[in-house]
Amino acid sequence: MSEQIKYWHVTYNDIHNLIRKVTPKIVADFNPDLLIAIAGGGFFPARVMRTFLREQTTNKSLQIQAIGLSLYEPVEGMTAEQLGNVVIRTQWLSQPGKTLVGKRNLIVDEVDDTRKTLHYAVSELKKDVEQELLSYPESEREALRSATKFGIFVVHNKLKPKLAELSAGTPYFAGEEVGDVWLNYPWEAMDIEAHDILSTKDKAGL
Repeated sequence: MSEQIKYWHVTYNDIHNLIRKVTPKIVADFNPDLLIAIAGGGFFPARVMRTFLREQTTNKSLQIQAIGLSLYEPVEGMTAEQLGNVVIRTQWLSQPGKTLVGKRNLIVDEVDDTRKTLHYAVSELKKDVEQELLSYPESEREALRSATKFGIFVVHNKLKPKLAELSAGTPYFAGEEVGDVWLNYPWEAMDIEAHDILSTKDKAGL
């Protein structure tokens, strides 16, 4: 890649269609019981995926929970050294108690860049599982622990070296793999019509 950053404008339709295409594989290989959207890029993809999952499965009560994690966006109290290096938790699961145990939990985000955020999410949610298990009889905990799964879905996976890894065997799904480009998502646009025009030019190589 050249030193000049290449920008890629992604449209709502692009995201919708990528999710539509990958959902059958997610149903076949993982069939989630719960979606966990990472704020804020995971909100729209999770909501779209819920529509397709409910259409293709009998799980009509599929819920979306949200967690907030910041790596590149400054939040109150974050130092300059932490920005881009340390994942900061800004929001967590809204329902305390038996939320994750025994379920197939699919974490949803818009992009897998350095993988730091995804690694943090899985690691911290697994800690929550251990806390939840304490509310069950000890004789049931190991079976419930084994039944609790975490998978990952991202709209885009950047083909670049990652700075963190996921546990071996973690189900991982990506709508599309891209180079190390700067992705402009539609929810970040002030003028959506201008954004879509730029997307058309990107695809035409202009």
